[in-house]
Amino acid sequence: MMRDLEQYSAWRQGVAAALRAYRDGAQAAELLDAATAQRIDRTLARLADDKLSVAFVAEFSRGKSELINAIFFADYGQRILPSAAGRTTMCPTELLYDPAQPASIRLLPIETRAANLSTSDYRDDPRAWTVLPLNVDAAADMHEAFRQVSQTRAVPVDEARRYGLYDPDDPDLAATVDDAGMVEISRWRHAIINFPHPLLKQGLVILDTPGLNAIGTEPELTLNLIPHAHAVLFILAADTGVTKSDIEVWREHIGAGAGRMVVLNKIDGMWDPLRSEAEVDGEIARQRAHAAQLLAVDERQVFPVSAHKALVAKITGDAALLERSRVGRLEQALFGELIPAKRDIVRRRLAEDLGALNGAQGAMLAAKQRGIAEQLHELNSLRGKNQNVIAHMVRRVEAEKKEFEAGLFRMQAARTTFTRLSTELYGTLGMDVLRDHVLQVREAMARSHWSAGLREAVRMFFDSVQAELEESDRKAVEIRTTMEAVYRQFSAEHGVALPPPPQFALAKYRAQVSDIELLYQKQFGTAAMLTTSRAVLMERFFDTIASQVKRCFKAANAECESWLKVIMAPLEAQVRQHREQLKGRQASIGRIHDAADTLEQKIDAFERTQQALERQKERLAALAGAIAAAIEAEPAALD
Repeated sequence: MMRDLEQYSAWRQGVAAALRAYRDGAQAAELLDAATAQRIDRTLARLADDKLSVAFVAEFSRGKSELINAIFFADYGQRILPSAAGRTTMCPTELLYDPAQPASIRLLPIETRAANLSTSDYRDDPRAWTVLPLNVDAAADMHEAFRQVSQTRAVPVDEARRYGLYDPDDPDLAATVDDAGMVEISRWRHAIINFPHPLLKQGLVILDTPGLNAIGTEPELTLNLIPHAHAVLFILAADTGVTKSDIEVWREHIGAGAGRMVVLNKIDGMWDPLRSEAEVDGEIARQRAHAAQLLAVDERQVFPVSAHKALVAKITGDAALLERSRVGRLEQALFGELIPAKRDIVRRRLAEDLGALNGAQGAMLAAKQRGIAEQLHELNSLRGKNQNVIAHMVRRVEAEKKEFEAGLFRMQAARTTFTRLSTELYGTLGMDVLRDHVLQVREAMARSHWSAGLREAVRMFFDSVQAELEESDRKAVEIRTTMEAVYRQFSAEHGVALPPPPQFALAKYRAQVSDIELLYQKQFGTAAMLTTSRAVLMERFFDTIASQVKRCFKAANAECESWLKVIMAPLEAQVRQHREQLKGRQASIGRIHDAADTLEQKIDAFERTQQALERQKERLAALAGAIAAAIEAEPAALD
């Protein structure tokens, strides 16, 4: 497991090193325009921030925290996450490592559920969190600190309802009210544990969730953390089997697919010294087949284990018990599937980036080589010619320069159009536009707590957001079409082959918004009437919906801003290059005309420049080949 993550990390570092070498080589050759530099920097940032997230989902008392301890933290010689009978994880808990932050536990108070903000909205607000230091050198101290995620407090029923944590129409919750009219709730809404565990240092993020009830009441889990996890382990218990709530959560929030696994825990309860090993294995196999049938998954996706025995075996060094716990097969499947699948996704994006880099640099090099070749041809044609011919050549270059400057003046009209269209694009994609839509929904929700009114408000929100994205897409197409015309005109006038302007499309952001809407529809279908508490819950869910869509718009705005900055970069680079070539031609021919330089000296200088460009081309091709080799490298090659 550790070796798999180390190899994946080494693979990413190898690709990043090759990219940096390419960037340095392109910069040294004066071939690094703004668009290329931005593309490389974005790719390096993605590689540096790459994470592998694994979510553990289960009803309470299924041994979820014990399984996390067994897989990840047995090296500490004791349980790190609280694990006991009953509920031990009361709030969603993320375990990760951020070297920019000290080892600590950040706790978001449950009272924040009363505000119109999601957990994501609070992530960058340090004032909202309670921060406790974490002593990573003492396992006992860590265990005690981790107990914070188990803390609860008693509140009046009305307060619990205000947080969306109590439904008077739910008979199971009604039974939790004590004689004083108080109900027990989690003290914390969310926990983020930051500590330098070797696996977490490699980019692993572990999500420990509360019981299945939290999947429906904590929007951050339903709409963000679980859907975006690279792997989800759904834990059942052999002694309880598959319950109705298990089936509902699996179908509505997890489902079969890549990285989705079912863990049948507590198989040690089926170990019986009065039965043969074959009989026990047969009973486990029947339980496994039954779970697979009820959840409609392949049996190979169901992993029978004993988390408790695995933890004991790892701590005591009992190899036979560890083998019998079967946890090794789960670990092998988890990381054997998760890491290759993640690497393939990253690899495809890197290959696209490399193709774009090669195209941009190839076009710039070709333009430079073509300019040198033209000047060499021009100088060679002067051999044996008299001063009158050379003077004529001087006048011709001067005329070309004036024509070029006139062409640049005509391009100003295109710049004006570009500025106008860019402003119009931000008129539909800007964050203030989204803010207005969010406010309209909240006002509509405040006016109506009826099912139809609430659903209609949210439906109109999604329709409005999609309409803004579609209109923004049309504006982006119009901008690119305008720039393509400018590119073609410049190419035709000056005989320069330009790569097409970079593309920008909002299709992926529209798909993200559609995915958010689909998750919302699963939670609040159109058939059921909303009770008062469900209406409150819907408002809480809308807070997270708004946060998710806002994050989507922020990413779209950032990409759009970057695109608008660089869409003219290839053209501007060619303009600068063409201007320098004209100046160089004018100076060279002028000096020959004035007898300051000999013709042969100039020809020799340009031939040396031509040879240097060819060496630069070979060097960049080698660097690009190194990137391609790093991208395609397999883990075995990294040992």
